[in-house]
Amino acid sequence: MSLFKARDWWSATLGEGEEFDQGCLCVGDVDNSGTGHDKIVVGSYMGMLRIFFPHANKSSEGGPADAQLLEVQLQNAIIQVEVGKFISCSDLLHLAVLHPRKLSVYCISGTAGHVDHGDQYQLKLVYEYNLQRTACNMTYGTFGGVTDHHYLCIQSMDGMLMFFEQDSYTFGRFLPGFLLPGPLAYNPRTDSFLTVSSARQLESYKYETLAVASDAETRQDANMPLKSGGKRLMPDWTFVLGEQALDLCVPSFSHSSASILVLGERNLFCFDDKGHIRFMKKLEFNPSCFLPYASVTEGTINLLLGNHTNTLQVYQNVTLKWAAQLSFVPVAVRVANFPELKGVVVSLSSDGHLLCSYMGTDPSFFTTPKVDAREADYEQVEAEMKKLQRCIRELTRTQDILPKTDAGEDLSVTSTVSSRMDKPSQALIQDIDGLPVPSVTVQVQLKANCVLQTSKLFICVQPPLAVTQEQFILEPLGVGSKKVVEFSAFLNGRYPPADLTGDIIISYSSPTELNPTGCPRVLQSKFILPLALVCVPSSPAKSTKFKITVDTNQPPVDLSSIFREFSAIAEDKDGNCLAFQFLSGAKVTVLASKTSQRYRVQSDSFEDMWLVVKELVQRFDQHFSKLGIKDFKKSFSGSLPLQDYFLSVDHHFQLRVNAQRYQDLLSDQAAQFRAIQRRLLARFKDKTPAPLQNLDTLLDATYSQMMALADAAAENQVLLVEAFVRVRSATHLLVLLLSLWQGLTPDQTAILEATLLPVLQDTPQLGWEECCDAAVSHLLRTCLSRSPKDQAISLAQAGGPVLGLPQDTSRLKKHITLLCDRIGKGGRLTLCSEANVQVPAQVQSLAAPGGVEPIAEAAGEWGEVDVPQETTKFIKQKQPSKKVKKEKDSKEKKDVSKEPSEAAVREEAEPLKEAKKEKKEKKESKKDSSKESKELKEEAKKESKKESSKEKKESKEKKEKEGKEAGKESGDKKVSRKSSVKVKEKKKESEAVED
Repeated sequence: MSLFKARDWWSATLGEGEEFDQGCLCVGDVDNSGTGHDKIVVGSYMGMLRIFFPHANKSSEGGPADAQLLEVQLQNAIIQVEVGKFISCSDLLHLAVLHPRKLSVYCISGTAGHVDHGDQYQLKLVYEYNLQRTACNMTYGTFGGVTDHHYLCIQSMDGMLMFFEQDSYTFGRFLPGFLLPGPLAYNPRTDSFLTVSSARQLESYKYETLAVASDAETRQDANMPLKSGGKRLMPDWTFVLGEQALDLCVPSFSHSSASILVLGERNLFCFDDKGHIRFMKKLEFNPSCFLPYASVTEGTINLLLGNHTNTLQVYQNVTLKWAAQLSFVPVAVRVANFPELKGVVVSLSSDGHLLCSYMGTDPSFFTTPKVDAREADYEQVEAEMKKLQRCIRELTRTQDILPKTDAGEDLSVTSTVSSRMDKPSQALIQDIDGLPVPSVTVQVQLKANCVLQTSKLFICVQPPLAVTQEQFILEPLGVGSKKVVEFSAFLNGRYPPADLTGDIIISYSSPTELNPTGCPRVLQSKFILPLALVCVPSSPAKSTKFKITVDTNQPPVDLSSIFREFSAIAEDKDGNCLAFQFLSGAKVTVLASKTSQRYRVQSDSFEDMWLVVKELVQRFDQHFSKLGIKDFKKSFSGSLPLQDYFLSVDHHFQLRVNAQRYQDLLSDQAAQFRAIQRRLLARFKDKTPAPLQNLDTLLDATYSQMMALADAAAENQVLLVEAFVRVRSATHLLVLLLSLWQGLTPDQTAILEATLLPVLQDTPQLGWEECCDAAVSHLLRTCLSRSPKDQAISLAQAGGPVLGLPQDTSRLKKHITLLCDRIGKGGRLTLCSEANVQVPAQVQSLAAPGGVEPIAEAAGEWGEVDVPQETTKFIKQKQPSKKVKKEKDSKEKKDVSKEPSEAAVREEAEPLKEAKKEKKEKKESKKDSSKESKELKEEAKKESKKESSKEKKESKEKKEKEGKEAGKESGDKKVSRKSSVKVKEKKKESEAVED
């Protein structure tokens, strides 16, 4: 039992199904008994008015009914109740009840009883006023400086303040810029009204300003000119709160400084009367209500603060003094004085729980029972200690970020792809260009090795592939239980995918020794869809636009034995030719050479060849591994099709530029549309209608343009997704050709693929071009740099430019071309920080790409199919000789911190230009050194005149030292700017000196 709990003194439950809010509770001597004891007045939204005079029950008889003085059912809902002096001819307290469309003032009178039933109380209506507007809340006070009487101010739902002096309506004013009503309070010290507007700022309006402002029987726009006399209503001061206010209170008791308290959704604010903030308290909970009350310390304020954690907290300014636990969430809280107890906290919940409590503690008399003493088993303790130490050592040895799983997996996943297509097909698109779209069934079998709870299975495939069901919610699995899940995959777009691999992700929780409730884990598995899902066999094409040749070191293989599912209707009986027709793409033909060990893949679409080339290489590996051939090698000896690859890049980039243009145009049209709407609203609000001046026609035209732009942007987005898939296919094909060309290891191929495909999808903030350019530039500056010095400088550079949509793709093309060039020269792809060492020409000639020597093509090698000459931009060159290589290395040392593209251009510069630059640099260095020497001489002469002979000697020595240092610096500058020829001459001189 918690010590910090509110002590219940009296409680009652008010009705059933009734609702209450913060304005439904007030306390005061409403019956004017003269004893100073308070009564509790409660009104509900159901129209029930109750008055209580609680007292402590000394016996079990009786209860809340004994304390209830009055209960009356009114016709309308009760929004707020207040006790004050609302009658001009009387100083007694009366009860004001606010209804949605009515204000009523009642008099509570009591008659002493002569029998056991006790006193009798009656509710008499003094006056009422029917409101023209729906009321929200009200406040009262001595408006205008009156004494001994209270006036009423009611705020309507549309932002009008209605003032009542006793039983008469005086005037009403609309608040400027009103949208939704907020809390309302009166400050008697400054005779002003406080409210929090929908702009989330605290506003103060003086009563005098409200009285002389323009009459507001009808609401006017703040931007429109005034239609009647008076001043425009403006607040005296404002303060931006930044959040909506729940309640507002102005304490007026003694010992307190002038303060205005505002309870926000997350903060408690305190201001002075001029709107300057005194203090602010950030709350760590959601408050529900608050009430300031008198403090015994000068200059401080005590607060009762209720929150949604059923807690009532006591603050002194911003310091928490006490916290008491309640049994409900209070929506209203008051402090009352009763005959038996003063300072009772009265709280009310939204469902009618009325509680009178006081602060205190309930001490707990629970004592811990004594545990039977028993002797410790030291052997058992030592064995347990050794076990724990062993676990600690095993955990500290592992340096992996992710924890290692146990030897026996909690769950085993097996995925099986059917070898036959579904009949009937489950595809959403039944046919594409007359070809039926098939679907294939994938079966996933789960076997649990322990108890699994709350398991979910997710299926992810690459677009435009789709599955019949992407998510499965599995039932809890016991030890050894199995679960089989089936779904179908199919093509759901009019372009081929970039990858036929799918992912199976399973999230589950398994109980452990430390966490019996379950430890969340994720298991991932992959499955590969068949090539027949996206293409069908077809007749070969004789003339195509793009061609790729793959060399092997084994005799040619019958293609029909490699692709059995596509050889059923093949026209070539020898198995030297096979064609694949993509359902939503081009035709791809595979040819086997009759005289050599070559295979050619050709098509009219560069991107569509990727899946076929990948499948061909994988099936070759599987075929020769089954035959037991371990030295099977494959290579690519042709020229890299960079120009064809760059066409796909340019198409994707152009669609990204179009998407940005559509976005800008839509923003401009939307701004114009909103401006026209504001103009039309201003015209419609005007009492005297003015001509629209074709604003409606302009609005319709702008709307039509916006819809057309939105449709064009949506269509462009669909094309952008398709273009990115094609760029991914082309990039995968380029990576495969590079790996075959240079015989890259799987790790190097993975680095190259991660560099050229850093993102899996485009986003409006980050696209493929800028990410790929940054990744390629990083490789060129690190592992593919020319020298260790270049790499050290690049590693020392911190940060980089912010990635964004580039102006064009020329920079990216240059960097990709330079990347292929340096890989072709023997560059190593590695993530280590070591400098890349250029492979010598002798070693590079021994290690040919893929270990296969290129074979010259003979006439008629590919049968009857015509093979045009390949025209590409990038051509593989032979290894340079030692002399040429040295000259290139000396040239490369000149540009250290330049970008890779600039370095490539510098390498192509003519030697005459370099000689001119060297002469200019020599002249500039000589001039600089002569100027420095002259300045030093003049300074030495001036000092020699002023100083003694000793100082002259010192100045000469300093002069000589500085001259030597200047000479060294100029020499260093010259050396750094010399060309490779000068470096050679310097080396020869140094060797001669040593000899």
